[in-house]
Amino acid sequence: MDPLVVDGSMTIRQWVDMASKLDIDGLEFYCGFLELQERKNWVESRKIVEDHGLSIPMLCCSPDFTHPDAKFRQQQVDLEKGWIDMTVALGGQYCRVLSGQRRPEVSRADGLRYAAEGIEACIPHAAANGVTLILENHYKDNYWQYPEFAQHTDVFCDLVDRIHSPHFGVNYDPSNTFLAGEDPLELLARVKNRVVTMHASDRYLAEGTIEDLRREEDSVGYAKRLRHGEIGKGMNDYDAIFGTLASVGFDGWISIEDGVDGMDQLERSAQFLRKKMQQYWPR
Repeated sequence: MDPLVVDGSMTIRQWVDMASKLDIDGLEFYCGFLELQERKNWVESRKIVEDHGLSIPMLCCSPDFTHPDAKFRQQQVDLEKGWIDMTVALGGQYCRVLSGQRRPEVSRADGLRYAAEGIEACIPHAAANGVTLILENHYKDNYWQYPEFAQHTDVFCDLVDRIHSPHFGVNYDPSNTFLAGEDPLELLARVKNRVVTMHASDRYLAEGTIEDLRREEDSVGYAKRLRHGEIGKGMNDYDAIFGTLASVGFDGWISIEDGVDGMDQLERSAQFLRKKMQQYWPR
């Protein structure tokens, strides 16, 4: 992320050239890529990807709707609307939303209200552009101080239940549920009919415990002890996950979250997911 988002030491073209060697169908972009900050680069980035026979189905964004200041929240709505425009220019169908940061001074009731109002304010713009907003049960954006307001299952489900639109759904990430000390299959059972996209990952702690991780949650970025592992080698039961999703007719995009330890690991994760997808969604 940092080479693409912070220091610019990797270009989008370099990233696409590298990723295109994998057995994949598309690439999920992140709205914070440095090159995407100039609108003129949106169409060119899409061309680079499509020249490799791939598409950009999803744009991963991190609006922060849970700030107590109404002006700040409106700025986040405006940012998300701009990211919806970016999604369209990139040829995408899905644009991620989040609830926002879990600030100590914001109550659960206010946070739910702020987040629902922020997402609902973006839905008309998404609908007008043929884009679906996807809410992820997230842990924490790389560049946030506090963890996700709707990290825990009960809060996440309360927020999802408040929003009803054909242009809104869930981006399910099973690994993030472990970080909340909860069961990803229990969450999936509650939201399975709202899932439209998925982040496939397997997480592990490089050292310490979940309680150690929680003590570090208010540090900027991901806690250092947290790692993405090779998919299929961690705690997630992908047969149970894919079986549940297939049973409700899910046939959407699945993004690979891995590669921290290099392209060889990422290739194995892609191969694992491709095999499982062929098993549960035979073509």
